[in-house]
Amino acid sequence: MANAINTQSEIDNRPNMGGQSGAAEQPAAQVAEKAKELASAVGEKSKELASAVAQAAGTMAKDAAGTVAQRAGEVASTVGRKAEEATGAVGSRIESFGHTVRERGPHEGIMGTASSTVAQTLESSGRYLKEQGLEGIGEDLSAFIRRHPLPAVLVGIGIGFCMARFFRSHS
Repeated sequence: MANAINTQSEIDNRPNMGGQSGAAEQPAAQVAEKAKELASAVGEKSKELASAVAQAAGTMAKDAAGTVAQRAGEVASTVGRKAEEATGAVGSRIESFGHTVRERGPHEGIMGTASSTVAQTLESSGRYLKEQGLEGIGEDLSAFIRRHPLPAVLVGIGIGFCMARFFRSHS
């Protein structure tokens, strides 16, 4: 008979059968609702974090691109300045060579005239390079091409043809 009598603790620990809604179902529903709210909040925070990270990455990329562009500009400026200096130095040497040709070349006859003409051309070319530099040469070349477009195109085609023949024969 002792087995037939159920203690109060055994009755309380039995699963709820018979479709009665017990007190245990109510906290489970609350936990599930809280879990949904928490998941929703985590999703929103994740979206905010992803947006902030993307914005920060974009800002960093823009800053890096700006830095690279600035450095490239500085390098280009330095290269341009060095090229202008080199052009001036070459102009000085050409002008000096013209003076040398004038001093050491023949002074009489046809050879004297030819050496004088060569010396004058070298001196004026050297002065032009010294004074105008690459920028002046580029401006003068642009002006010449605007004044004479057809001959400029034909010269360009001729140079391209010669370069193609040269590279084809050396490859």
